Order: sequence, then C-alpha cells, then structure tokens
Amino acid sequence: MGYIYEQKIYAWTRRVGELEEEVKKMLNRAKGSVEEMIMIDEIQRLGVASHFEKEITDALEHIYDANVDYEDLKTVALRFRLLREEGYNISSDVLNKFKDKEGNFKKGLSSDVEGLLSLYEAAFYGTHGEDILDEAISFTKAHLSSLVTHLDGPLGAQVGHALELPMRKCVARLDARFYISLFQQHKQPNDVLLELAKSDFNLVQSMHRMELRELTRQVLMWWKDIGLMAKYPYARDRLVEGYLWILTIYVEPQYARARNMAVKMFKLMSIIDDTFDVDGKFEDLKVFTDAFERWDFSAMDQLPEYMRPIYHAVLNTVNEIENELLPGEKFFRTDLLKHEMKVSIRAYLKEAQWCNNGYVPTLEEHLKVSLLSSGFVFVTVASFVGMGEEVTKEAFDWIKTHPKFLMDSSLISRLINDIQSNESEQKRPHVASTIESYMKEHGVSWPVACEKIREMVASAWKDMNKFCLKPTLFPLSLLIRLVNLARMNEVIYLYGDGYTDSSREVKEMIGSMFVDPIPL
Repeated sequence: MGYIYEQKIYAWTRRVGELEEEVKKMLNRAKGSVEEMIMIDEIQRLGVASHFEKEITDALEHIYDANVDYEDLKTVALRFRLLREEGYNISSDVLNKFKDKEGNFKKGLSSDVEGLLSLYEAAFYGTHGEDILDEAISFTKAHLSSLVTHLDGPLGAQVGHALELPMRKCVARLDARFYISLFQQHKQPNDVLLELAKSDFNLVQSMHRMELRELTRQVLMWWKDIGLMAKYPYARDRLVEGYLWILTIYVEPQYARARNMAVKMFKLMSIIDDTFDVDGKFEDLKVFTDAFERWDFSAMDQLPEYMRPIYHAVLNTVNEIENELLPGEKFFRTDLLKHEMKVSIRAYLKEAQWCNNGYVPTLEEHLKVSLLSSGFVFVTVASFVGMGEEVTKEAFDWIKTHPKFLMDSSLISRLINDIQSNESEQKRPHVASTIESYMKEHGVSWPVACEKIREMVASAWKDMNKFCLKPTLFPLSLLIRLVNLARMNEVIYLYGDGYTDSSREVKEMIGSMFVDPIPL
C-alpha cells in the first residue's frame, strides 16, 4: 500500500509540474489583455495561485501601472478587486462612471448579472470613507437577490454562493473545490487549468491527510499517556476540526511543522477553555491561573488532582516545541507563546468571576477581556511559532503589543461567535455575551443589538482592508494569515457554532478537504 501510494503521489506531482508550465505559457500569451485578468481570477479561485506567485505579482504590477480605463462594469470591478487583494491602493473613484446624474448606480446595470456580481465581490474590499462601495453592496445585493431565483447553471450557483458569503470573507481552500465544480460546467472551460486544479487539489489533500493521520496518532498516544480523555470527559473532542481551523491559516505544504505545533496548542487551549466554562470550581480556577503564572512543574503540587494532567501536558508540549525549533528561533517564539497563554487564562478567570457574581459588563469592559479570552490572539501566536524566517522577531514583538490589526481579526471572530453560539451557551451558567452586554447597556432588543454587532464586524473588516494596502508594515504574505483567521470564523459560524456542533456543514467541509478526492 505504501509503495502504491508513493507512486500515485509521484505521478500527481509530475503531472502538476507539467500543467503548471503550460498555464505559465498561457499567462504569458495573455499578457496585457482582459483575458490575463480573467485567468488570474480563475487561478486564484481554483486554488492554484501558489504555483504562479511571481507571474501574478508581475502581471498585477503591470495592470496597475498601465491604468487602462475599461468601460464595462465586470472588467472595471474585476481589476479593482484583483489590485486591492494584492495591496494596491486603487481609488474607488473608478466606479463613478457607473452612476447617473443623481448619484445613483445606473438602472441599466440591474440586468447585467456578471457585472453586478463582479461589483458585489469588489465592494467588500472597501475601507472607511468609501461610500460608493457601501452603496455598491446595497445596490448589487438587492438586484442579485431578486435575480438569483431566475438563474440556473454555474452562474446561478456562483451568485447564490456569493450572496451567502462574499469572496473577501471566504476561505480559499474550501472555496476551491466549489469553484472547480462550477468551472467544469462552463461551455468552454480551460481544460489545462481545470486538470491542474483537480490534480493539485488531490495532491495537497493527500499530503494533508497523511499529516492529519500522523497528528492523530501523536495526540492519541499523548492522551492515553496522561489520561486526558478519561479525566476531561466534558472537553470537546475536536482534533480534526482544530486541524481544519489551523489549516485555513496556511494551507501550503511547507507549513506542516507549524500546523503540527499550532494544532496541539489549539487542542490544549480548548480543554482549558472548557474547564473554565463547564467543570472548574471558581476557587480551583484561581489556583489554576496562579500555577500558569508561575509556569513551573513544581506548581502542580498546589493544583487539585483533576487539573494536574492538563497543566503538565501544556508545559511538556511547549518544552517539546521549544526543542523542535532552531537555536535562533527558540526563545522569542516560545516566550510569546507562554505569555499569550497566560494572558488568555487571566481573561478566562475574569469571565469566570463575572459569571460567578452574575455581573454583566459594559460592551467596552467585555471586549477588553473577551478579545483575549476568545483565544484568537493566542491561536495567531501559536500558528506563527512554527513558521519559517518570514516571521521575524520584529513580527513577534509587534504581535505582543496587540496591534489594532490583530485585535480587529479577534473582534470579527469574537462577535461572529457570539451571534451564533450565544443561545446554546446560555443554556448553562456562562458569562454574558457581547450582545447581552449591549442590550443591557443600551436598553435595546436582541435584533437591535445583533445589528449593532454586525456593524462592528463590518467596520473591523474595513480597518483590516485598509491595513493590507501598500505600503504595509509587514509583508502581505504574513498579514494574510490574520485575514484567513477572520475568514475561517466567518465560515465556521455561518450556520451556527460549527466548532461545538460539527455534525452538519463542518462535517461536509472535513469530507471535502480530507476524505473525498476530486474525480479526474
């Protein structure tokens, strides 16, 4: 079985390389044309952009510099979106030509489905003050919603998918499979690009499956050795879901080490979170928090018996990670990992105190704590620890300051989580959600509070979009990891709390990502 599998991997790898060269030639022939932009869009949607990073970077630089004044809405909006995605600060004024004398989008656009869809997707790359993009979202969403019921085929499916969640908020790897199925339904698909997308998806899927199998083996041995399963029956057993979550931050095969480290820490933090939420007595939780502040195996002596295994597992795992890192990486990376774990646990304790006292904080009080207790700052650090040289000491120092870009990503994740999981959490003793804090503080109803929270999410996305425009503080290849974390939370909480209850949509994601290859 091993030999046959290796032969299959070899054949796929060789074929992907051949197809990659053919697509590069196609891109070169399309240079400077609208077809080039369409190809770049297709390459990105189909999940194979990593094979053409230099070609895409060079092409978009030329497209930006050429500043061609296209006339049709679809092309203008496509150019805008591709350039914004790459970090170019292209002005939204390019869309003014599609407005009438009264300042409204022209009525004739209402039947241009492809143009509307292109504008809709582009508008979610807006920043604060770009009113035309806010208007574009309202205009396109209204018309596409009324048109979608009359559309069929791949265009109808694409419109429906976009209305559910726009590209800016989607996870590229998850979306790639959807777009592959649409792409092959086109009347004249690019067969070479389609075969590349399918072969590459299957190749990367097989690598991820091997990675997950090995991770599962390691974690099961680890759980068995310290009895975590028996001692923490209340903890959510979500190893595969955790791997899926981390995978969406960086899907590329070269980040296998980083994923392995991050998933282990994600899993441990999930057990700690559940201990604070479900099983821990408040006095025990204070002692637990103090032990983490000391970060020493000798602190186990002060802990209740049921807390010792998880404490030992955390310290031992961080030591193992430290031993895997290169000498120049070790201390500033794991020092921040330890620091952020302590910060998260302090936040857990504060929420436990609120819950214990029946206290409902103001929204501002809540966010100062819950943006840290959400775990997304910690997950960001954990995901950076095993990455390569692109994550410099300066980047770790920046993350330690909890910059606005990081906190915007955490805010999106926290608020979306609250909207979708609040009902189930309030069935047991639990700290008030941000929604309940806003309701009490302002004396408003649940729907009004939810609408306010959604406005805050939209505002945070605009801030993140702005920060990703050139010149950036750090390479976009690093910043996109935080964008991807926000995207994953948009996806996993789209239909409810997909992490706690992974029996529906998330189960389908797992099947498409790790189990079912695409027929060639």
